[in-house]
This record gives sequence, structure tokens and C-alpha cells, in this order.
Amino acid sequence: MNLLMIGLGRMGLGMSKRLSSMGHKVVGYDVDKSSRERAKEHMEVLGELSEIESLFQEGQRVFWLMVPYRVVDQVIDSLKPQLREGDVLIDGGNSPYSESQRRYRELQSIGVSFLDVGVSGGVYGEEMGYCLMVGGDRQAFERVEPLLRDLSYGGVGYAYLGPSGAGHFAKMVHNGIEYAFMQAIGEGFELLKESGFDYDLKEVARLYNTGSVIRGWLMELTQKVFEDFGDLGELKPYVEDTGEGRWTVEEAIKRAVPTPTIAEALFARFRSRQENSFRDRLLAGLRFEFGRHEIKKRDE
Repeated sequence: MNLLMIGLGRMGLGMSKRLSSMGHKVVGYDVDKSSRERAKEHMEVLGELSEIESLFQEGQRVFWLMVPYRVVDQVIDSLKPQLREGDVLIDGGNSPYSESQRRYRELQSIGVSFLDVGVSGGVYGEEMGYCLMVGGDRQAFERVEPLLRDLSYGGVGYAYLGPSGAGHFAKMVHNGIEYAFMQAIGEGFELLKESGFDYDLKEVARLYNTGSVIRGWLMELTQKVFEDFGDLGELKPYVEDTGEGRWTVEEAIKRAVPTPTIAEALFARFRSRQENSFRDRLLAGLRFEFGRHEIKKRDE
């Protein structure tokens, strides 16, 4: 199958390499020159998007976007003059599902099929395969299914989940659950660290992942974190979020679905970025005012 991968970062490049190894014709493009240069040893790379007219003169054309959600519309607009009826365009990034539904309608009007595909698997997906959550028209899904099968974990780690938006909604919830899992792991291991038992936390993580009910890939990665970073002293306690956790909580509020664990995990990420919390300074001041509890000044 003929594929143009737009976005050659860690995920886009890894996916391209996996598909190329499976016999698909993959051509890449990235707005960043250094990303294009890095990818050249693995595939043909375009210097400009306008060059796609010379590509794939025969056979099914598939355009797969692995770009930040904020630039998806910009990329699609740059492609539109060269898209033709029957093409399939896939957004494999983490986009809001409602935006995917809008893009589906806009592209449908010019005869182009749009699929929203949530992709999970991280940097290990190139070797092990990815989990692919697909939304859009079933007919378009079936047309690109050979590509999805080869890209997926074990050839079965993909599924058609429903109409436009279903793929990205499922990926949004997936990432919300991931936030909660990670937060629980962080809290549990902090308690182990402060227990007074002088645990080897790498060994505890290995043990938890050996036949216990909480074993899993995130626990395997917890063990790897301690292997790679020791006592974590070199890491700054700053945890970023890329939007999906926020969207999950927003959707839960709209639907009056209680998701307190996911919400608290999201708020904990916000908290991690506060180096000098105003709220905590106010609480310290309040404790002093009502009970003359000890306060610490910043120069102490």
C-alpha cells in the first residue's frame, strides 16, 4: 500500500520504519529539516509537500498525519489542492474527537475519506507493534486494514470502533486512564520510599510485575525508570500533559460521569509544576493565624 507519512518524529518515524519493513511503500515528510535528514536513511523523503503529485501514480493513496493536534488543520489545508477523490487521510495524533468529526465532514465533501486513529505503544511500537483505535467510515477502514494489521501489535492490536470521532474519543479515555495508573504508581512508590524499610525500589517493581495482580507494562517501565535514573535525584518533579487528560475530564463533566481518580491525576500534574505554590503559602499563613503554628520563611 502507498503511504505518505507526514510527521517524522519518534512516533512517525518508528511507524514508517515498521511499515517499510512489512513491504509497504512509505514516503515521508516533515516540516523540520533535521527530521527529514534523519529519516532519509530509512525511506524516501520529500523536500516539499508539493512534490506529492509525482508520487503514487497508481494504487491506493493514504496520507497519515503524525503531527501535533494544533497544526492538523494547517497540514490538511496544505494538502487539499493535491488530494483527489478516493484518497484516505488518517490523523494518528491525539486530536480532540469533535475536531476529527469536523474534518471528516469537510473532507467527505471533496470525496476524501478521513479516519481518526488513536495510536498507543510509544517508542516500543516500532518493534512490538501498536494499538490502533479507529473511527470513521467502515469502508475506508477496510480499504486500509492491511496497513493497520501490519502496524499493529501481533497483527490483532487494532479495531474499528465506530463512526467519525470514535477512534480519538477512545484514545482520549485511554490516556485519561493512563494518567490515573501512573499517579497511583507514583503515590505507592513514594510511600514505599518513606516507609523506613530502605526498599530497593527497582526490586519491588520487578516483584510487583512478577505474577501480581498489578503487573503490566507501566510497572515494567517503573522498574526501568529505577534502572535508568537510580533514586531519581537528577529528575525535576515537573510532569507535563498534552491535553488528553483535560479533555477526558471535560467530557466527563459534560456527561455527568464521575471520574474523580482521573481528575485528581490531572490536577496532580498541574501541582507538579508549582515550584512555589501560592496556595500552600496561604495555608501556612492560615495555620499560623489560627493556632500560631510554626511557619518557615523562604530564606530559611
